[in-house]
Amino acid sequence: MISPETIARIEAMMAEASVFEDDLEESFILGGGPGGQKTNKTSSVVRLAHAPSGMAVRCGETRSRETNRWLARRMLAEAILAREKGRATAEQQRREKVRRQKRRRSRRQKQKMLADKHAHSEVKAMRRKVDPDE
Repeated sequence: MISPETIARIEAMMAEASVFEDDLEESFILGGGPGGQKTNKTSSVVRLAHAPSGMAVRCGETRSRETNRWLARRMLAEAILAREKGRATAEQQRREKVRRQKRRRSRRQKQKMLADKHAHSEVKAMRRKVDPDE
């Protein structure tokens, strides 16, 4: 359950982002994922569309429809403010970081990495004990 103080903060953020209740189109979607039968059979996922900005968000973080309604409003206001201020959100930064990590190495990077590994293996080979039979 969301406290009245949290609701007041979300409403203040919505006012700062110029998001008004009249501009919102709210719909409820069947949930999915972890949570069992409760989430799969109830329409607790909230989809908010904001016509003036053309943005839409979808929130199904909790099993409670009322909590998801407020969380969706917060997500929408944060997205609009981030777009206005031209800064990437933490979620976008995390996605970009994962994308960079998964990206394939260039041919030159791969050759350099393999050359370094080969040089390191030669150094380690020099540390081996001397076999008296050789």
